[in-house]
Amino acid sequence: MVDAGDLARSAHRFTHLEFLREAMEAACKCEALPGAFSVGCVIVTHWPELHSPPIKLSTGYSRELPGNTHAEANALSKVDALSTADLMEVFGQQPPSTKDILKNADVYTTMEPCSVRTSGLSPCANALIEANVRRCFIGVKEPTDFVVCEGAKKMADIGIEIIWLEEVADECLAIARKGHPLQP
Repeated sequence: MVDAGDLARSAHRFTHLEFLREAMEAACKCEALPGAFSVGCVIVTHWPELHSPPIKLSTGYSRELPGNTHAEANALSKVDALSTADLMEVFGQQPPSTKDILKNADVYTTMEPCSVRTSGLSPCANALIEANVRRCFIGVKEPTDFVVCEGAKKMADIGIEIIWLEEVADECLAIARKGHPLQP
Protein backbone atom coordinates (compact mmCIF):
# COMPACT_ATOMS: atom_id res chain seq x y z
CA MET A 1 0.00 0.00 0.00
CA VAL A 2 1.30 3.47 -0.92
CA ASP A 3 1.40 5.97 1.92
CA ALA A 4 -0.27 9.28 0.92
CA GLY A 5 2.39 11.23 2.84
CA ASP A 6 5.19 9.46 0.96
CA LEU A 7 3.43 10.13 -2.33
CA ALA A 8 3.05 13.84 -1.52
CA ARG A 9 6.71 14.12 -0.46
CA SER A 10 7.76 12.38 -3.67
CA ALA A 11 5.65 14.76 -5.79
CA HIS A 12 7.16 17.77 -3.99
CA ARG A 13 10.68 16.40 -4.51
CA PHE A 14 9.89 16.04 -8.23
CA THR A 15 8.73 19.68 -8.41
CA HIS A 16 11.88 20.84 -6.62
CA LEU A 17 14.04 18.88 -9.04
CA GLU A 18 12.17 20.42 -12.00
CA PHE A 19 12.99 23.93 -10.76
CA LEU A 20 16.61 22.96 -10.13
CA ARG A 21 16.83 21.48 -13.63
CA GLU A 22 15.55 24.82 -14.96
CA ALA A 23 18.37 26.49 -12.99
CA MET A 24 20.79 24.03 -14.60
CA GLU A 25 19.51 25.05 -18.05
CA ALA A 26 20.15 28.69 -17.12
CA ALA A 27 23.68 27.81 -15.94
CA CYS A 28 24.39 26.29 -19.36
CA LYS A 29 23.88 29.77 -20.86
CA CYS A 30 26.91 31.13 -18.97
CA GLU A 31 30.00 32.14 -20.86
CA ALA A 32 32.53 29.52 -19.78
CA LEU A 33 35.53 31.03 -18.00
CA PRO A 34 38.41 29.13 -16.39
CA GLY A 35 38.39 31.42 -13.34
CA ALA A 36 34.66 31.36 -12.56
CA PHE A 37 31.82 28.93 -12.01
CA SER A 38 28.77 28.73 -14.27
CA VAL A 39 25.74 28.84 -11.97
CA GLY A 40 22.01 29.09 -12.57
CA CYS A 41 19.20 30.19 -10.27
CA VAL A 42 15.39 30.16 -10.26
CA ILE A 43 13.27 32.03 -7.70
CA VAL A 44 9.66 30.99 -7.05
CA THR A 45 7.15 32.18 -4.47
CA HIS A 46 4.13 30.59 -2.85
CA TRP A 47 1.38 33.19 -2.68
CA PRO A 48 -0.77 34.06 -0.84
CA GLU A 49 0.14 31.21 1.53
CA LEU A 50 3.06 28.85 1.88
CA HIS A 51 0.98 25.89 0.66
CA SER A 52 -0.11 27.77 -2.49
CA PRO A 53 1.27 26.45 -5.80
CA PRO A 54 4.66 27.88 -6.80
CA ILE A 55 4.81 30.96 -9.02
CA LYS A 56 8.09 31.47 -10.89
CA LEU A 57 9.38 35.01 -10.40
CA SER A 58 12.74 35.01 -12.17
CA THR A 59 15.78 33.14 -13.39
CA GLY A 60 19.38 34.22 -13.51
CA TYR A 61 22.80 32.91 -14.37
CA SER A 62 26.39 33.91 -13.78
CA ARG A 63 27.64 36.86 -15.83
CA GLU A 64 24.19 37.35 -17.39
CA LEU A 65 24.07 41.02 -16.43
CA PRO A 66 26.93 43.53 -16.83
CA GLY A 67 29.79 43.25 -14.35
CA ASN A 68 31.05 40.13 -12.63
CA THR A 69 27.52 39.14 -11.62
CA HIS A 70 26.37 35.92 -10.00
CA ALA A 71 23.22 33.88 -10.67
CA GLU A 72 21.41 34.55 -7.39
CA ALA A 73 22.12 38.29 -7.47
CA ASN A 74 20.87 38.46 -11.07
CA ALA A 75 17.66 36.57 -10.26
CA LEU A 76 17.04 38.82 -7.23
CA SER A 77 17.64 41.98 -9.25
CA LYS A 78 15.04 40.80 -11.77
CA VAL A 79 12.51 40.33 -8.95
CA ASP A 80 13.34 43.83 -7.67
CA ALA A 81 12.80 45.18 -11.20
CA LEU A 82 9.24 43.82 -11.47
CA SER A 83 6.87 46.72 -12.11
CA THR A 84 3.48 47.19 -10.48
CA ALA A 85 1.93 46.18 -13.81
CA ASP A 86 4.02 42.96 -13.82
CA LEU A 87 2.93 42.17 -10.27
CA MET A 88 -0.74 42.94 -11.04
CA GLU A 89 -0.63 40.56 -13.99
CA VAL A 90 0.40 37.71 -11.69
CA PHE A 91 -1.16 38.63 -8.34
CA GLY A 92 -4.23 40.71 -9.24
CA GLN A 93 -5.34 44.27 -8.59
CA GLN A 94 -3.82 44.48 -5.10
CA PRO A 95 -0.39 42.95 -5.65
CA PRO A 96 1.91 42.35 -2.70
CA SER A 97 5.27 44.09 -2.54
CA THR A 98 8.31 42.21 -3.79
CA LYS A 99 9.57 42.28 -0.20
CA ASP A 100 6.46 40.38 0.93
CA ILE A 101 6.64 38.00 -2.02
CA LEU A 102 10.25 37.10 -1.21
CA LYS A 103 9.29 36.09 2.35
CA ASN A 104 7.53 33.09 0.78
CA ALA A 105 10.24 32.49 -1.82
CA ASP A 106 12.17 29.37 -2.60
CA VAL A 107 15.52 29.79 -4.33
CA TYR A 108 16.84 26.99 -6.54
CA THR A 109 20.52 27.33 -7.27
CA THR A 110 22.88 24.92 -8.95
CA MET A 111 25.70 25.76 -6.53
CA GLU A 112 25.89 26.94 -2.94
CA PRO A 113 25.46 30.73 -2.81
CA CYS A 114 28.82 32.40 -2.29
CA SER A 115 29.84 33.80 1.08
CA VAL A 116 33.04 35.40 -0.23
CA ARG A 117 33.62 37.39 -3.42
CA THR A 118 37.18 37.92 -4.62
CA SER A 119 35.84 40.75 -6.84
CA GLY A 120 34.79 42.82 -3.83
CA LEU A 121 31.09 42.61 -4.74
CA SER A 122 28.57 41.58 -2.08
CA PRO A 123 28.22 37.79 -1.62
CA CYS A 124 25.04 36.12 -2.83
CA ALA A 125 24.36 34.56 0.59
CA ASN A 126 24.16 38.10 2.01
CA ALA A 127 21.73 39.16 -0.73
CA LEU A 128 19.47 36.17 -0.05
CA ILE A 129 19.57 36.90 3.67
CA GLU A 130 18.67 40.56 3.03
CA ALA A 131 15.83 39.45 0.75
CA ASN A 132 14.54 37.29 3.63
CA VAL A 133 13.85 34.25 1.42
CA ARG A 134 12.29 31.21 3.06
CA ARG A 135 14.24 28.28 1.61
CA CYS A 136 17.23 27.58 -0.61
CA PHE A 137 17.48 24.37 -2.64
CA ILE A 138 21.09 23.71 -3.64
CA GLY A 139 22.47 21.34 -6.25
CA VAL A 140 26.08 21.15 -5.06
CA LYS A 141 28.36 22.63 -2.41
CA GLU A 142 30.81 25.16 -3.81
CA PRO A 143 34.19 23.43 -4.15
CA THR A 144 37.30 25.16 -2.85
CA ASP A 145 38.63 25.90 -6.35
CA PHE A 146 38.74 29.65 -5.62
CA VAL A 147 37.56 30.33 -2.06
CA VAL A 148 36.22 28.51 0.99
CA CYS A 149 32.46 29.02 0.84
CA GLU A 150 30.15 28.97 3.84
CA GLY A 151 27.04 30.43 2.18
CA ALA A 152 24.70 27.59 3.18
CA LYS A 153 25.87 27.71 6.79
CA LYS A 154 25.56 31.49 6.90
CA MET A 155 21.98 31.34 5.60
CA ALA A 156 21.01 28.43 7.86
CA ASP A 157 22.40 30.28 10.88
CA ILE A 158 19.85 33.07 10.41
CA GLY A 159 16.93 30.70 9.75
CA ILE A 160 16.78 30.11 5.99
CA GLU A 161 15.97 26.46 5.41
CA ILE A 162 18.67 24.77 3.30
CA ILE A 163 17.79 21.70 1.22
CA TRP A 164 20.50 19.85 -0.68
CA LEU A 165 19.32 18.07 -3.85
CA GLU A 166 22.24 15.67 -3.86
CA GLU A 167 20.91 13.49 -6.69
CA VAL A 168 21.97 16.20 -9.19
CA ALA A 169 25.23 17.24 -7.50
CA ASP A 170 27.52 15.67 -10.12
CA GLU A 171 25.59 17.28 -12.99
CA CYS A 172 25.60 20.67 -11.28
CA LEU A 173 29.35 20.48 -10.64
CA ALA A 174 30.07 19.50 -14.25
CA ILE A 175 28.06 22.48 -15.49
CA ALA A 176 29.72 24.80 -12.97
CA ARG A 177 33.21 23.82 -14.06
CA LYS A 178 32.47 24.17 -17.78
CA GLY A 179 35.53 25.79 -19.37
CA HIS A 180 37.86 24.99 -16.46
CA PRO A 181 41.16 23.21 -16.97
CA LEU A 182 41.01 19.54 -15.97
CA GLN A 183 40.71 19.16 -12.22
CA PRO A 184 43.07 16.79 -10.38
